Amino acid sequence: MKRLFVSLIGVAALSAGTGAFAQEPVHVDPTADAAAEARGVAQAVTAAELAQWGREHRDPGALIMAARLLAEVPVRAGGDAPILTPDALLDEAAGFAQGSQAVLDAVARLKAAGTRGVLSSPFGRGPVFTVKQIEPRETYWFEVEAKGGEVLRVAAIGDGDTDINLTVRDAGGTLVCRDGFGDHYPVCTTQPRADGRMRVDIVNRGAVWTRVQILTN
Repeated sequence: MKRLFVSLIGVAALSAGTGAFAQEPVHVDPTADAAAEARGVAQAVTAAELAQWGREHRDPGALIMAARLLAEVPVRAGGDAPILTPDALLDEAAGFAQGSQAVLDAVARLKAAGTRGVLSSPFGRGPVFTVKQIEPRETYWFEVEAKGGEVLRVAAIGDGDTDINLTVRDAGGTLVCRDGFGDHYPVCTTQPRADGRMRVDIVNRGAVWTRVQILTN
């Protein structure tokens, strides 16, 4: 079912017009909340998963759709340039075109429309991202201030070289979320009952260093 879904949206991507991407600046609904930005994290992870499927199957349609999904999510920079970007995904799609003019035309239309941001967003200001290099078997950790009753979502999107694990613990050290499914785009979602600090651990399980794009609302 998942593969059928991907195939269908891949076809839809190729028929998209120039309205898929909009230009800066981002206009934010003043009532936007953390849950909206958490949905932005989830959509970015969906784009990463779809992009990986596209690479494995050499499917340019899937990569184009991943670019469209990602371009809808505004992000607030917290470090180096992001690993996963709409333009980079469109370049990958063009590389898989195999001479298909329809694919190349779709990529050109979407790039011409701009991939720098969105005019308005249902995702609030968008997730905060930072990029870190994590050495083999190394753990990178940080803390966040979580608000009671609000969804906290954290994702780690790697460059594909190695598997990444993600855990979240509360201030008392209790494990509240773990994603260790053997992929390079783990995501954790939790909703603490009270305000407090949460510790996020991102573990490189592989034997080579990797760059990781970390997203959190």
